[in-house]
Amino acid sequence: MAIHALEIAGLFLGGVGMVGTVAVTVMPQWRVSAFIENNIVVFENFWEGLWMNCVRQANIRMQCKIYDSLLALSPDLQAARGLMCAASVMSFLAFMMAILGMKCTRCTGDNEKVKAHILLTAGIIFIITGIVVLIPVSWVANAIIRDFYNPIVNVAQKRELGEALYLGWTTALVLIVGGALFCCIFCCNEKSSSYRYSIPSHRTTQRSYHMEKKSPSVYSRSQYV
Repeated sequence: MAIHALEIAGLFLGGVGMVGTVAVTVMPQWRVSAFIENNIVVFENFWEGLWMNCVRQANIRMQCKIYDSLLALSPDLQAARGLMCAASVMSFLAFMMAILGMKCTRCTGDNEKVKAHILLTAGIIFIITGIVVLIPVSWVANAIIRDFYNPIVNVAQKRELGEALYLGWTTALVLIVGGALFCCIFCCNEKSSSYRYSIPSHRTTQRSYHMEKKSPSVYSRSQYV
């Protein structure tokens, strides 16, 4: 029952992580306007994402423009686009494998050992996906902080951390925790199976005891002769 609850929790976290990964990939709020010094025009917000940049005026109208070329992006956003696309595919693959490895799923048969290995594979992919999400999010955040405190960079070009970065860190943590749960389920199944095969049953012990009583030893037979 506890293993079944862990499976449900791991699948839920994996699904949340998959949705979060796709959301972070498409959100434009990776870099947002920094209102510092002379740049205090608060009725215009500039957002920069992996696929487009947006301008929001007075919280009423928003205009977005898709990047004309991949080369128009900075190196950190170029790498982030590729890594986040790979993470989205990996999270979907891990989620589908986790569904196939659930005990309540019948399309993969009733072999518990096979299902345990499927869940282990899904957990490892979830953990790798969390690391893949963590790399571009932290890379972009480091570049934003570095430019923010760089006196050479113009004030109008400085940006702050957007909502997509915070969501990305949360998503990476959720993916890693979900993958760790699936790995723990595999370890629990291995320990229970080894414990089950190492200890003989009570019926087997009684049967062997009665067999020894019924069949006298060769030494006792020689005494009767």
